[in-house]
Amino acid sequence: MEAVNEKSGFRLKSVTNHISVPALLVGGFWILTMVLGVMNGIKLPMMLSDTLGRFGRFGILTLAMVPSIQSGTGPNFALPIGILCGSLAAACAIQWGFYGWGFIFFAMFLAIVIAILIGYIYGKLMNAVKGSEMVIATYTGFGFVFLFCMLWYILPFSDLRLRLPMGQGLRQDVQMESVGARGILDNILKFDIAGVTVPTGMLLIFFFACFLVWLFMRSKTGMAITAGGTNPMFANAAGINVNRGRIIANVISTALAAVGVIVYAQSYAFLQYYQFSLFMAFTAVAAVIIGGATVRRANIFNVILGCLLYQGISATTPPVANALFAGTELPETIRTIVQNGVILYALTQVRGGKRK
Repeated sequence: MEAVNEKSGFRLKSVTNHISVPALLVGGFWILTMVLGVMNGIKLPMMLSDTLGRFGRFGILTLAMVPSIQSGTGPNFALPIGILCGSLAAACAIQWGFYGWGFIFFAMFLAIVIAILIGYIYGKLMNAVKGSEMVIATYTGFGFVFLFCMLWYILPFSDLRLRLPMGQGLRQDVQMESVGARGILDNILKFDIAGVTVPTGMLLIFFFACFLVWLFMRSKTGMAITAGGTNPMFANAAGINVNRGRIIANVISTALAAVGVIVYAQSYAFLQYYQFSLFMAFTAVAAVIIGGATVRRANIFNVILGCLLYQGISATTPPVANALFAGTELPETIRTIVQNGVILYALTQVRGGKRK
């Protein structure tokens, strides 16, 4: 009996060792908001359904953090670059008449092609600014967003689903229903259980992407990337091309973001242009850090746990705030404070690559 208890205690300790303090705190706050919601008449299945929907939408965007962190370049604060590659590919797919599944497959294919080209240039930039990657990445991401704000205005798209009804430039929001792609991935094997809606298809694609990244990081190239990120001097001495690994990692990260925004758009029901992607990197970085990652180490478990907790908070806070402070201006203020507070708290948990 003692041996069994010892074994069970070891397993429990092994599991808890993988859960960070930020994850425990955010998880506790999430549970508290759900309890408050139920006490104020908000249905628990509705809150869980919203959480699963947001979890699937943001999953691949959060997953894009893993390759860049493992390579030693840190969290990919230039995530908007990949998102813009995906947005451009989607606009081209609409312009060229793709519809339904054809739109999804072609947009993803073109997004990956564009992301490989842009990601390669971005990876070269990261190699040129070693030691300042996160700062330069943030400025680069912001710079690309504002560059594309001008491009969305001048690119020669003529499809009426894309263009403003009057004047020049793309619409702020393009409906996925107009290309037959609204919820097209969510609805694969979609089902309800105890009132909770499970967007099976979107979740399967996210978990499949997680599996591919997990598989890649255990390949010879993936282990070389991890070795270069963990100890660049030792990796160089062992004959590993660290710079090449950093470029490959950032190409993969950019490609994941490009595909991720298409998955996001079909579920959200809109493609969004202009400044939509400006702060998306902070959401993804906060999620993976809440899940237990640092600026030097990240894994699939960190992505899944962190994304679930962060999106759980984001899904439950607005309706609970509305119920508690109905008829006032406070709900939106509270939502902003909570979401930005979680981001700030997550980022303060990392110092020099080690958790405090």
